[in-house]
Amino acid sequence: MDILALVKSGFALFAIVDPVGVIPIFLMATQGYTLAQSHAAARVAALTVLGVLTLFTFLGEPLLTFFGIRLAAFSVAGGLLLLLLALSMVQAHVSPQRQTQDEAMEVEERDAVGAVPLGVPLLAGPGAITHVIVAAGAAPSDVLHQSLLLIPVALVALSVWLTFRAAPMIARRLGKTGIHIVTRLMGLIIAAISVEMIASGLATLFPGLLG
Repeated sequence: MDILALVKSGFALFAIVDPVGVIPIFLMATQGYTLAQSHAAARVAALTVLGVLTLFTFLGEPLLTFFGIRLAAFSVAGGLLLLLLALSMVQAHVSPQRQTQDEAMEVEERDAVGAVPLGVPLLAGPGAITHVIVAAGAAPSDVLHQSLLLIPVALVALSVWLTFRAAPMIARRLGKTGIHIVTRLMGLIIAAISVEMIASGLATLFPGLLG
């Protein structure tokens, strides 16, 4: 896997995780927290993203093999899932795939707010998990190339930590309108990624279909 592929994977993963778009929910979830508690929640959220995405980077494809699911089929299904997520983001909504009403109510569980619902499913949700599984499946199957995929995963987790620590300042500077604009732009990027995933998967499943 070359550097360009890693950079593209990192940007795509950042767009899917979209920590800037989750800032309003983070601020709501940590309302009334001391500065130390807010920073601790940011750290837990980032570590949760790192742990979950690392796990699926290495175990995602073996799980597909165990259930007899071809990577191309998973790519099509994942592309459709990402497309639904992108449509929600373009409308500046929190997709129900990322957070259900029950999970939204769990914001009141302050001790674990960094892990659930912020870390999972808001950040390391179905879209991000799908992306790392497909990326791992497309990379050479040796340990070195698989391990290289942890670079964008780690950088995205770092971006989550930094974004959440600076959340009050970012919210003041961007405002709701600015955050919605960023979310919509990320949604457009994800929509394009999802179409590529669907097209690639269909081309593999049905050779000659798109030729």
